Order: sequence, then structure tokens, then C-alpha cells
Amino acid sequence: MREHIAGGALTETTFLVLLSTYTPNHGYGIMQFIERETHGRVLLGAGTLYGAINTLVKKKWIAPFGDAEPGSNKKTYVITDLGKQMAEKELNRLRELYGLASRIIGGEPK
Repeated sequence: MREHIAGGALTETTFLVLLSTYTPNHGYGIMQFIERETHGRVLLGAGTLYGAINTLVKKKWIAPFGDAEPGSNKKTYVITDLGKQMAEKELNRLRELYGLASRIIGGEPK
């Protein structure tokens, strides 16, 4: 998973996983959050999701939270301070992009 592309942008998957872990969440819960919040536009397969989770854990942008539920393999994850910094940076980048597009497409004064 690429965490940044040209210009410092996060991939949509990365950004959505970060957003989904502001509240502790397990893998299936993250999938449900993303599907629900994107109104079904983004559907992640298990391989994509768990690849993203593993990468974000390695980068210390999310971290395991608590122990797995008894009798379950469900691991719960929560965003870290570093992950919050990255999400906030991406939000600011998107705001700038939105402003530019609004001025050009929406005819707002320059």
C-alpha cells in the first residue's frame, strides 16, 4: 500500500482506515464503517483491508487496542497520535484542493 503519492496525498484506503479507528475498531468493523460512511462507494476486500492495517501498524499510525475478545480472533485497533497528525495533514490538503476546485469550477472570485 502506498501511503503517499505525488504531492503527499494519502490513498483513500489509508485515509478511511485512519478515520475508522478514531474510535477503537476491529477489522470487520472497519470494513462496515467504510462501506457505511462512503454509502457503498468503497468496498474493501479482506486482503486489501488487512494489508492496509498491517502497513499502518508498522508505520505506527494505528496500534492494537486491548486484547482480542475471549474465544475470538478479533483484534481491535485505534489511531495513534502520529496517525492523527497524518489524517489532519490529509484533511488540510483536501481542503486546499477543494478551495482551488471551487474557485475554478464554481466560479468563486480569486
